Amino acid sequence: MHDDRRITEVRLDRFLRERITLAIYSRSVPLALSSWEVPDEPVPVMEALRQDFRPQEHGAAWGRPWGTTWLRLQGEVPDSWGTAPDTEVEMVVDLGFTTEIPGFQCEGTAWRPDGSIIKAISPRNQYIPLKLLGSGMAVDFYVEAASNPDVAQGWTFAATPYGDKATAGNLPQYRFGSIAIAELNRSVWELQQDIATLRGLMHELPMELPRRHEILRALERMMDIMDPDDVAGTAAAGRAALAGVLARPAYGSAHQLLATGHAHIDSAWLWPVRETMRKCARTFSNVVALMDDDPDFVFSCSSAQQMAWIKQFYPELFGRIREKVKSGQFVPVGGMWVESDTNMPGGEAMARQFLEGKSFFLDEFGIDCQEAWLPDSFGYSAALPQIVKAAGSQWFLTQKISWNQINRMPHHTFNWEGIDGTRLFTHFPPVDTYNSELTARDLAHAERNYRDHGHGTISLVPFGYGDGGGGPTREMLAAAHRAADLEGSPKVRIGTARSFFEQAEAEYTALPVWVGEMYLELHRGTYTSQARTKQGNRRSEHLLREAELWCATAAIRTGGAFTYPAAELKRLWRLVLLQQFHDILPGSSIAWVHQDAERNYAAIAKGLEELIAQAGAAALGEGSEEFLLNAGPHERNGVAALAAAAPPPGPETSVQVAARDGGFLLDNGIIRAVLDANGLLTSLRDHASGREAIAPGQFGNHLELHRDTPNEWDAWDIDEFYRRNVTSLTEAASVTLERQGGDAVVVVERLTGASRITQRIRMASGSSSLGISTEVDWQEREKLLKLGFPLDLRADRSAAETQFGHVFRPTHVNTSWEAAKFEICAHRWIHVAEPGYGVAIANASTYGHDVARSIRDDGGTTTTVRLSLLRAAKFPDPQADRGRHVLDVWIRPGAGIAEAVEEGYLANLAPRKMRGGHAVEPLVSVDSVALVVEAVKLAEDGSGDVIVRLYESLGERSTGHVTANFPTKQVHAVDLLERRIEAPGVAAGKNSADLVLRPFQLVTLRFVR
Repeated sequence: MHDDRRITEVRLDRFLRERITLAIYSRSVPLALSSWEVPDEPVPVMEALRQDFRPQEHGAAWGRPWGTTWLRLQGEVPDSWGTAPDTEVEMVVDLGFTTEIPGFQCEGTAWRPDGSIIKAISPRNQYIPLKLLGSGMAVDFYVEAASNPDVAQGWTFAATPYGDKATAGNLPQYRFGSIAIAELNRSVWELQQDIATLRGLMHELPMELPRRHEILRALERMMDIMDPDDVAGTAAAGRAALAGVLARPAYGSAHQLLATGHAHIDSAWLWPVRETMRKCARTFSNVVALMDDDPDFVFSCSSAQQMAWIKQFYPELFGRIREKVKSGQFVPVGGMWVESDTNMPGGEAMARQFLEGKSFFLDEFGIDCQEAWLPDSFGYSAALPQIVKAAGSQWFLTQKISWNQINRMPHHTFNWEGIDGTRLFTHFPPVDTYNSELTARDLAHAERNYRDHGHGTISLVPFGYGDGGGGPTREMLAAAHRAADLEGSPKVRIGTARSFFEQAEAEYTALPVWVGEMYLELHRGTYTSQARTKQGNRRSEHLLREAELWCATAAIRTGGAFTYPAAELKRLWRLVLLQQFHDILPGSSIAWVHQDAERNYAAIAKGLEELIAQAGAAALGEGSEEFLLNAGPHERNGVAALAAAAPPPGPETSVQVAARDGGFLLDNGIIRAVLDANGLLTSLRDHASGREAIAPGQFGNHLELHRDTPNEWDAWDIDEFYRRNVTSLTEAASVTLERQGGDAVVVVERLTGASRITQRIRMASGSSSLGISTEVDWQEREKLLKLGFPLDLRADRSAAETQFGHVFRPTHVNTSWEAAKFEICAHRWIHVAEPGYGVAIANASTYGHDVARSIRDDGGTTTTVRLSLLRAAKFPDPQADRGRHVLDVWIRPGAGIAEAVEEGYLANLAPRKMRGGHAVEPLVSVDSVALVVEAVKLAEDGSGDVIVRLYESLGERSTGHVTANFPTKQVHAVDLLERRIEAPGVAAGKNSADLVLRPFQLVTLRFVR
């Protein structure tokens, strides 16, 4: 047989492109257009409909960057249209789309004249069925057209002015395409879907498989049968020619794919939060419209924040969604407020993501989400399994690890074991995307890529346009139905994530185990980019801790005279949680997003400071005595944890200072430091051990400036080769000494390039650590600033704080997995040690670190810890991090893990002093240094019960006693949603609890008043 395969395939491509696609709409007539351009920011629909609409020319240029143009579309459907068999009338609206990047360009929302939403208009979803207009044959509706610019620019990562309204300009971005009433031929459309399914499957099958050639010849017969000049008239015959190959059932052993509709809408990224609200409305209105047409369609919605926006700004749509939730088609999943970053949010913030998210879905829909859903976050903290289980959930889904640069995850379905030993059933969809279009290529890849064949038979496929929204389309649903039972294809079934997890869990019982963090071998720069956003997050987390503690304390100590501001605290928490979205906190969004975040953080700080001041005044009463409010979990300056008291008088001491070789020797009796003539730390000792912390012949407080030009994803990535180009900033313009009370401060001025650096190195009286405050007027581009400390100790691993504990990482690079972790995340502290001696380095807002070690000529080991202070990426914000920054670090020699934990809290909870009439006893007392209280608040249900969250902090089995210092009826353990549970190691009584906790165990106690 002669091989004419390629000739037939080319013929098919052209037949599909020039005959089938063009015949889907057999005829059309233009709609009459009028328009109104919104002067600035978007307005509500009823305000827009009241405006004066002027005639609008077809094909005209329109839309300044980030603008909104309202269109009124009017016309009359011609007689007899839509009356013939297999024909329907639709409006087709092309706003000037390209078909390449749905969600990253202009978009529209169609509205009825009564202000009710119809559905979205997007690049691959341009139609509006006449039946949705509800106006008979007369056409009259509106389109809210958003001229969002193409910030991505083909993913060239070139600097762009479009991320900031101030620099985006006013030039029109788009030109209207066809806007018309059109007659859809349903038979032709269905034939197009048949061809798409078979053509795609054919190209995925091996050449030697008979099935491939059977499909090709069926497609050939279809083309032979059909009349290219009468596609509509012969479409039914064409479909009949393909019916046989479409009807062949799948292999008995075919992989099963549970397809669930999804739209991974980034809550901000290359667009601002305000635009995300509209993206959600567009996407969800599309979804509801599809559900009306296809009762089998199921959609998974993963962000409570996005549903809260719909409830607030689109109440009519929210009501329709509520009905679809009841019918089981619109399914809340994930149970988080947003799909947050998981590397950098603090422990309490991660707990609140689930508290707020799950509570919202329970309150609004009666749904208790059982799966955590984070397909796109940039790596996954080893603390997550315990947090997810503590929220009452049992499953976890992610996809992003498929982006690893070097190593491939060995499993797709597995148990994930966290730092405390909690195991969580986890699935990593082998389709390798959360935006599947259910093409044959996607389906075949999922089946081929699945690493658990022979043990499991099913995987999950989230389908629908995401990132910029859009969601599933009718073409995707057609593909799913055709692949339900099709020879050569995996079996596709549309359903819920819950049904997938239940089936997978039932069939795959001897699960492999992955222990520890799921580190993403990419996007390591997100620990550092946009430092102001990260500072705002860290500061907000700790202000919220203080505000809740003191408000709860004031409410109880005043007998209710002070009203606990539950609603305001919830509002502020939710705003902080929003900023922890995985493109905001990581610093990977446009300038507009980070400007909004900085304004939000300033407002959050203002609001929380006011609450703290009000609560403090109420708790302390009237008076002029000065008290220290200690919100930390450790005693501070003689004031008990969580208490307010006047610090006991102590001996008046001052740091001793001596000049030494142009520099200074500082000694407070606890630690001793030597700074040379350039302000470099040449010696650091603690008096208790007498041991030198700085490696011989080296120096700490070492600023280094690296070239930072990643291959792609500028704000996201630090590539390993950055290390090969470095400038050591050792020369000081000046080094001077200041005395502030009993403290000594060495001020060091440095210049590098266009940036000025001022360091204030403080040794405080009575302190066990040396503080280094680095103020930078940062004017660099594509540079990375690091601060390093070469330490004279042999550490085979580092300990870095994460949520409710710490994670160990090797300092060696024996394997590719270890070598890939050349940049790591730590929260408030990082610790390195050898048996008997360690050093802790704490920070107030820095997350990116690296730890390396080397062997010296004397045989000793130098372990170098460096903090990543600042970056200067050019995309997507070309001005990222420009300007003034203050970054604070403390180094504590002779420290164990307990001291590192304490130092982390000291670094982030500045001493707070207030005047009042009397001291305030802590609401609860804990008798073990290992058990750290992370939150004290009043219960969510308004009962006035006190909620205390604590964890084992040292990574060892620890015991302790927690006692309430106020009248209580009983104490019991609860989950993160404050529902009563049985917790291992918790023996609760009337007003106290005895705890025997495993390493890093998280416990939440409810003290019933």
